[in-house]
Amino acid sequence: MMEAYSQMAAALFFIVVLIIAAAYVFKKKQNRVGLMNVVSYQPIGTKKGVAALKIGKEILILGVSTNDMRLLKIFKEDELDLKEQDGFSSTLEKFKSLGA
Repeated sequence: MMEAYSQMAAALFFIVVLIIAAAYVFKKKQNRVGLMNVVSYQPIGTKKGVAALKIGKEILILGVSTNDMRLLKIFKEDELDLKEQDGFSSTLEKFKSLGA
């Protein structure tokens, strides 16, 4: 009787590990294959924010709210230096200086 319980527990443990591994693989694969990548998101208020999306060689700046999503500006990849992580306020200043 005890042997049957241990076999059932081992099988259940194996299935749980298999589900967790599959979820990890699918999440990693989803992030790599996508057409667009979220470069940055800055919440501004309750359910409102500004998002920077990289699609191909362009960076789209979007205003996002619960009811709407609006394109604010499009930049070419070479117009922005995305490697530095010096905060949203300084990045916003760069966008303003590029001619909004």
